[in-house]
Amino acid sequence: MSVHREKFKPLGGPDGGNGGHGGDVVFVVDPNVHTLLDFHFQTRLQGGNGRQGAGSNRDGANGDSIRVSVPNGTVIYSEGEILADLTGAGAEVTVAHGGRGGRGNRALVSSKRKVPGFAELGEPGDELSVVLELKSVADVGLVGFPSAGKSSLIAAMSAARPKIADYPFTTLTPNLGVVSAGETTYTIADVPGLIPGAATGKGLGLQFLRHIERCAVLAHVVDCASLESDRDPVSDIDALEHELAEYGGLADRPRIIVLNKIDVPDGRELADYVRGDLEKYGWPVYAVSAVSREGLKELNFAFAKEVVEFREAQPPVETTRTVIRPAAIDDSGFKVKRVKPAFEGDVEFIVTGSKPERWIGQTNFENEEAVGYLADRLATIGVEDALVKEGAVPGSFVRIADHEFEWQPTDPNIVATVAPRGTDARFEISDRKGADERLAERRERRAEVLERVAKEEEARGKRRKR
Repeated sequence: MSVHREKFKPLGGPDGGNGGHGGDVVFVVDPNVHTLLDFHFQTRLQGGNGRQGAGSNRDGANGDSIRVSVPNGTVIYSEGEILADLTGAGAEVTVAHGGRGGRGNRALVSSKRKVPGFAELGEPGDELSVVLELKSVADVGLVGFPSAGKSSLIAAMSAARPKIADYPFTTLTPNLGVVSAGETTYTIADVPGLIPGAATGKGLGLQFLRHIERCAVLAHVVDCASLESDRDPVSDIDALEHELAEYGGLADRPRIIVLNKIDVPDGRELADYVRGDLEKYGWPVYAVSAVSREGLKELNFAFAKEVVEFREAQPPVETTRTVIRPAAIDDSGFKVKRVKPAFEGDVEFIVTGSKPERWIGQTNFENEEAVGYLADRLATIGVEDALVKEGAVPGSFVRIADHEFEWQPTDPNIVATVAPRGTDARFEISDRKGADERLAERRERRAEVLERVAKEEEARGKRRKR
């Protein structure tokens, strides 16, 4: 709040600038970030506060927005709904907007208030809880039962160095590798081993399956090193396809069957034995060895061919800056509800509505003029009339948002209508003095003037005698 002061301009008028808006919270994909580990230690993010406005019509600076780096493939949820699915370097989304800055007294000038002695408070910014989930972004996903050799395969085809051991569930998080085949470069993901019931959450199935949602090609890695009585390559593939179908959304992805570990004793014989049974799927079948690297070149180019065809079939995607905005709300209405007070002095009427509640938050209740401005705004949209219709009288306790107050109408017609005759409290607080008080003041001023004139005459007489 400010009033212009300048020489030879006695009526400079209000010149208080508006406050700055609060900063936003923006998530942006950074190719150098690969995990969400940082969010385990920093769970609250907040944009900067806007600066206060100043005199000479100077608006306050906006608060600093914070840009939070997240890995490629981050999905942002709020209340169970997807807010954004960030893929591609530089993709960004604004999930929380800073609050609007309050207006200075320059913007509040009206025919009724020539020089407002107050300013609006700023509005609070968006506040929400979000859940971040990382889904691997890979072109080829290796799926299979535990110990099928998926980690060994990705290590043989790329520079990735996943943990490899001779026991199941060695891999608990996806491993990504970059593979080149001629002029084609693609990424391959080693998805942790699946078990029957994975689609319903058994084991860590749901956490594993989400990482293959974006894959262009799915490769069934089958272990040919051992032949168990209750398992064979065909039943393994059927079980995995059942889990993929239960999870959903993967039916249109091309498949490739990889018969791994043909370098071990009886591995090649088993691969040749089941190859005829696998023809029923109509998918390409490759027999390979991650140890001897046999068949990896052919498999590499087969993956590249499928990836290229998938990419060419996709529509061009432009990296855009996504802005999440809340759904538009009609703030023109309000409701007045009468409640039965439990004790004397309790709230009798509750006013709800986007606009009245927002105005409450913008009002400095320590400033009487600001409170009067709020009362005028509420009366303008019809809150006073609605209160009268519900039976409110001057002195009734009203609640708007989290603020309770004793209602006194601004319209004198309402006072005359709903209040008992002679009970208007404004007559008791009037600054106008009575006739006796004004007469007494005139007599005091006249006596002061006569006394001052007498003293001046006495002083002039003494100077003449000298």
